[in-house]
Amino acid sequence: MAKKEDYKLKNEKFLEEIEKEEGIIKHRTGVMYKVIKKGDSDRSPNIRSVVSVHYKGSLINGREFDNSWKRNCPEAFRLSDLVDGWKIALQQMHIGDRFMIYIPYEYGYGTRTVGQIPAYSTLIFEVELLGIA
Repeated sequence: MAKKEDYKLKNEKFLEEIEKEEGIIKHRTGVMYKVIKKGDSDRSPNIRSVVSVHYKGSLINGREFDNSWKRNCPEAFRLSDLVDGWKIALQQMHIGDRFMIYIPYEYGYGTRTVGQIPAYSTLIFEVELLGIA
């Protein structure tokens, strides 16, 4: 139990440090993001949109758990089917934008372990919004 609590605290501390970085935008939910590249579109997805994205997901220790760029194949997702952190962050994006997104565990997979992602994990995603359907 102490191990899970330590991991949870480590993730909370990580987010406290990220929040201090220049360019970080914090949504009222605690989900944070930083604009890496601004697209030239004014179109943003809504909760009913299907989005086409390239993305890389990692944990606070740098361990990558998914990467569409490495597969050289963008992914399409129905926004409503994604973790809450993605729902929140992607609705802030416009086509062509590339963001670093920091998702607290409450808006990711919560207190459960999913695959290689431990419970209480902050999810870090680099996401490029390629299109909206």
